[in-house]
Amino acid sequence: MKHSLGNRIGVFDSGVGGLTVLRKLYRHLPQESILYFADTLRLPYGKRSPQEIIIFVREILDWMRDQDVKMVIMACNTSSALALEQVQSEYEFPILGLIHPGAKGAVKQGKRIGVISTVATAKSHAYRNAIQEINPQVNVWEVGCPEFVPLIEQNRIYDSYTKKVAQEYLAPLIENKIDGLIYGCTHYPHLQGLFTEILPPSVKLIDPADYLVKATYRELDLMNLHNHNTLLPTRFCVSGEPEDFAKISKQWLGFTPYVEKVYLPSITDISTFSEEVTLNFEDRILAKAG
Repeated sequence: MKHSLGNRIGVFDSGVGGLTVLRKLYRHLPQESILYFADTLRLPYGKRSPQEIIIFVREILDWMRDQDVKMVIMACNTSSALALEQVQSEYEFPILGLIHPGAKGAVKQGKRIGVISTVATAKSHAYRNAIQEINPQVNVWEVGCPEFVPLIEQNRIYDSYTKKVAQEYLAPLIENKIDGLIYGCTHYPHLQGLFTEILPPSVKLIDPADYLVKATYRELDLMNLHNHNTLLPTRFCVSGEPEDFAKISKQWLGFTPYVEKVYLPSITDISTFSEEVTLNFEDRILAKAG
């Protein structure tokens, strides 16, 4: 049975990274109402298996369908790389991802492209494949950056340790004389100041979200889904602690959002895993600092 499409665009990510996409939607599609979901209890997605990611994505899409969204934007490169093609035909609303819009934008910027991303996205070679499908002459180097998302989610952007980690991740790309760098994770624009300090000034920073927003407008146009109703306030939902998300997101949104907690089917099985990830991450921080 066909489900009626509602007024909002659904946007989801594992955490605050997708806020970089949300801000661009605010700027370029100010008439659209949005539902934002952050799967904070199960982040980081970058260390998950493809099978887990697909399960999580279907759970989120099922929930968004129940909220009557008219379109969904995967504001998460890992989900876009590992699950987009599998789920696009399973739902009655359009689902957009970051990889192909980002690849189209990248080939216009240079011939030696670096990609920084989660480990899962890097292993999938999604950006390399998409870029070289458009232009086989473009060279692509991919680096998985497992520590960036936890550092950003813990609001440690200005730590000296974060700069040290960034220097290590970017070193091989600088050695290969890249002329463009793709943010292969929506969290990474939060580190743009750090990247401009480390990279040669000739390197162009490429945010796939810029091109995704343009693709979103075209899709709304094509499907005749532009909002002509009253603009609704953005609804923010998380799988983890609403207070934590509200606190960290304030600096990027410019306001403290009201955040709802949402219970997805398998969420209750995740709490132990989340604690283990946090402990392991802190152990690595202490080991490296020592």
